[in-house]
Amino acid sequence: MKITSADFIKSAFKPKDYPPDMLPEVAFSGKSNVGKSSLINTLVNRKGLARTSSTPGRTQSINFFRINERISFVDLPGYGFAKVPLHIKQQWKPMVESYLKTRESLCLAVVILDIRREPSRDDIDLVEWLTFYDIPILAVGTKIDKISKNQRSKQKAIVKKSLQLEESQLVMFSAVTGEGKEELWKRIGAKLKP
Repeated sequence: MKITSADFIKSAFKPKDYPPDMLPEVAFSGKSNVGKSSLINTLVNRKGLARTSSTPGRTQSINFFRINERISFVDLPGYGFAKVPLHIKQQWKPMVESYLKTRESLCLAVVILDIRREPSRDDIDLVEWLTFYDIPILAVGTKIDKISKNQRSKQKAIVKKSLQLEESQLVMFSAVTGEGKEELWKRIGAKLKP
């Protein structure tokens, strides 16, 4: 997809703060520090649209972005080992679940995984939760530039088996080289509501 505009709209903690439900939304979720913000920035060809950090747990709100005036990207707080106070972590789960369950314009949940690691219990729980609520899922294995092609195939098979995914539900991606970007846009485009 040719990117003509990519704008930060707002951050929200509660449904009343969400922007109007007007464009189809793609939500990006995953463990802290798997590369959610880097993936979003690479997809839209903007280095600083979504804030990146080497500190896990940087994203603490639900962040909305408008792309080409046609689609919204939604960056959800990461889960797992984030170095944030426990009371904030405990607020994330209901905040994220509320968004995912109630947002009518949500057309796809992108679950981001570091391809070098096996899916965690949190990753598995998220995919099972999304499946239970019948929310379309696309998994993205990031950081493929850090492993050999042989390891990629092995890790891809592990992810597919652990998360019970079809071949069409997993894309391999590198924010460094851009590999997988075109395929990811293709899969996102296929899920957009007409």
